[in-house]
Amino acid sequence: MSSALAELWLRGVAANPAAPSEVLLRLLTERARDTWTILCEERELPADVIEVVVTHPERAIRRCFAGNRHVAAEQRGRLVNDADSRVRAALAAGPRPRPRLGRVEALPDETLEHLLTVRDDDSRGHLLIADEIRQELVLSGQISPSFRRGMPDHPDAELRSQATGLWLWLTPAQRDALLSDPEPAVRDVALRASRILDPAAMEKDLPEDDCHHRSLLLVNYAISRTVAAQCLADRRDLGALARNPHTPRDAVTRLARDPDPEVRERVAARADLDPALLAELARDPDATVRTRALLQPLPRTWPQRAAIDRIIDRPAANIGGVDEMLIEPPTSWYETCAVSTDPLLRRVAASCSRLPEELVHSLAGDPDADVRHLLALNHPLTPPAIVLDAFIAMPRQRPYLLTLPRLPRTGLHHLLDHADPDVRALAAADAGLAQPPLHLLADPEPRVRRATAANPLLPLDLLSSLLDIREHAEGAAANPSLPAERLHELLDLSGLL
Repeated sequence: MSSALAELWLRGVAANPAAPSEVLLRLLTERARDTWTILCEERELPADVIEVVVTHPERAIRRCFAGNRHVAAEQRGRLVNDADSRVRAALAAGPRPRPRLGRVEALPDETLEHLLTVRDDDSRGHLLIADEIRQELVLSGQISPSFRRGMPDHPDAELRSQATGLWLWLTPAQRDALLSDPEPAVRDVALRASRILDPAAMEKDLPEDDCHHRSLLLVNYAISRTVAAQCLADRRDLGALARNPHTPRDAVTRLARDPDPEVRERVAARADLDPALLAELARDPDATVRTRALLQPLPRTWPQRAAIDRIIDRPAANIGGVDEMLIEPPTSWYETCAVSTDPLLRRVAASCSRLPEELVHSLAGDPDADVRHLLALNHPLTPPAIVLDAFIAMPRQRPYLLTLPRLPRTGLHHLLDHADPDVRALAAADAGLAQPPLHLLADPEPRVRRATAANPLLPLDLLSSLLDIREHAEGAAANPSLPAERLHELLDLSGLL
């Protein structure tokens, strides 16, 4: 038996969904190190195996488990005090693949509190410091909106300090409370954050040269009349001014009549337009400007504009992650969008995971493909057939779609000979087929052959022979039809004690 064959067996056994705990536990040894990612990160694990994994002396095992999306966040959160900073960083970074649209499961509040407030212990060395781990967490999508909303009033002063970073989304009362916080350090940070809404401070802080910081200020922060006038005179950063909620009203009026239709379109999306200016933009000579002006009647809100901006003019496959806004449009607004005659607003509705079931089924039959695909990516009640359609149509989203329980795993006979190997592989694993897809054992794509060899419909005598063929060994070892005794035998032959 070759060592290459043994490695394939080990990988297959690690992925085998029917492997009992005693088999999986044997893989937590150095000889099977190459399987640890498959075993600890890429699959569900029995409770007794989890207990061993979270306390295992090997850092790599704990680190893999910290990013496992198949286990509850509470289980991963048990690693929050791990002695190794790389394990804590993996927990903070969250599961992979990180969804582009759907949210990952939030970590428990107590885990978030610890990661966001813990300080470095100088008595032991760290490859990653606490601030770097906090940054991983902030970007991971694992902080729930409810936790963020509670940070300004949290008993821990450190979390109140961090809440000042959300200054634009805080209410006036929350800002005032932070500015008068009993802790001097919180007051100091809040005072610095308050410059965001101080036009004079923004004017002083604005870099002259083009850079990310300049764009950030001009899109989000308070705009002084001097800055607005200079940008208009230089015809510079007009798109940023047109988007900024704090741009002075007279500057907005000038931007609404700018010769650049892209600038006028951004003005047409604003939530603070007066009816006369909106009516003027609704008659604009440019169709794109007219469309955006007419898309939403007044009154509007800035969160509604943000929800539309994330969707407009972009196919579903290219839309990025949902912003973790503290202030989101209410579900009732999305429900109104769901019954709109405009497909763009129905796409916006399809990005809301809170829609009631009757609207989900309505959007599932929408004639606009992007509506259906966005629904599949976002809503847990999307019909399985729509999720399957999205899987076929959106290759870039397949790693995420494969994690969804509503992606069909049976009834896929019609896809066995699909031109796309990812689709053939999905169909090849269908355990509900009338006959095993034996012809796909000769498929040119390894992932299709692997899925076929792992199909439990294969006769046991054929499966046994496939274990000795290098191009099929891994898939065959992952086949749930193999009894536990045979799996133990494979581990024995591979040199595991």
